[in-house]
Amino acid sequence: MGKLIVMEGLDGSGKSTQTALLEEFLKSHDISYRKIKLPDYESPSSTLVKMYLSGDFGSDADCVNPYAAGAFYAADRYCSYNLDWKKDMDAGRVIIADRYATSNSIYQMEKLPRDEWDSYLEWSADFEYEKLGIPRPDCVVFLDMPVEISQKLMTQRYDGNEAEKDVHEKDVEFLESCRKSALYTAEKQGWRVVPCSNGVAPYSVEKIHGDVINIVKEVLC
Repeated sequence: MGKLIVMEGLDGSGKSTQTALLEEFLKSHDISYRKIKLPDYESPSSTLVKMYLSGDFGSDADCVNPYAAGAFYAADRYCSYNLDWKKDMDAGRVIIADRYATSNSIYQMEKLPRDEWDSYLEWSADFEYEKLGIPRPDCVVFLDMPVEISQKLMTQRYDGNEAEKDVHEKDVEFLESCRKSALYTAEKQGWRVVPCSNGVAPYSVEKIHGDVINIVKEVLC
């Protein structure tokens, strides 16, 4: 059986960069792997997710409760696993997932009052890993970049044009809430948190990559 390593991080955390560097590391060490990105927008299984994101159920994300929205994404993950990458895991390959069921606790759980977070985490894990039967991650790496720093990085990415940021990228209050729910889940579920800054400025890409690789080596040993 293969290993499932999940990469999580908010907008501007450098997740795409670190995922790509992780791929290079695995290639250079002749480790058989497969990268997946969820949701799978190329598949009909993401229809409900796309309807949700396009506002078919309401113009505000809060119009869809976190259990319903979580189920939309879960259906896509179930199809993706069973129709696409299950064979790779069964063959012993390392699966690198750019987002996974863990994203529910970042982007959906934040809609709920804090005293309901534990029950949501229990529901999500039971629904996806037990009821639907998709695999539990062997490791979840959360790239923790403070929102005030990620905002500056995204502004640089768009050459100072704030209008280029999408609705989530520019919603600081939403991103702060997501970071709180992510760190809460990390503590509850044993995610590996990689600090991406010293609180004032971002760490170098190389330092963050080194921290990620040290975690991955532990998982693959």
